[in-house]
Amino acid sequence: MTRIAVISAGLSVPSSTRLLADRLSSAAVDAIHGPVEVDVIELRPLAHALADNLLTGFASGELAEALESVRRADALIVVTPVFAASYSGLFKTFFDVLEPDLLTGVPVLVAATAGTARHSLVLDHALRPLFSYLHATVVPTGVFAASEDFGEAGLDARIERATGELAGMLAGAPRRRARSVEDEFADPTPFEELLRGA
Repeated sequence: MTRIAVISAGLSVPSSTRLLADRLSSAAVDAIHGPVEVDVIELRPLAHALADNLLTGFASGELAEALESVRRADALIVVTPVFAASYSGLFKTFFDVLEPDLLTGVPVLVAATAGTARHSLVLDHALRPLFSYLHATVVPTGVFAASEDFGEAGLDARIERATGELAGMLAGAPRRRARSVEDEFADPTPFEELLRGA
């Protein structure tokens, strides 16, 4: 079973960001041979929990479930609205609270929405560097959708190409074993050793 986590950072209800996320996940399911499990993570309802996590270092409730979905995922589809020529703060905050190296080698399809095509470079100037820093493997084709792109054949072609590339990466990639919370505590560092390092 292939697991895909879809991260949608749209702020309005309904949102064009979620619409694009749904179209990408549907096309990815069609492109991948075999059973696929899709977990859609809407960041808007997690905003307070994300702020709490930044302050306390602990995730709880729905945020903990969302982070576990990312941990178990074989690939990510990430979609953000564009604010001030970059990804949204809510989007960045979610990736700020992930464990270090959690996305190492994970295929990621990046996508963004905005009111105008002038923001299309956000894919290469903001999203790719973020996921390169996180050691993820970014799909060559990113998908940008301005308001006027919805309903256009060009957007459908970009979606099909990007999800085909994601499926190709998954077909050639060895499955990574997701680390569970239990794994993290299976071999703890003795307290004395932690004190010596302080």
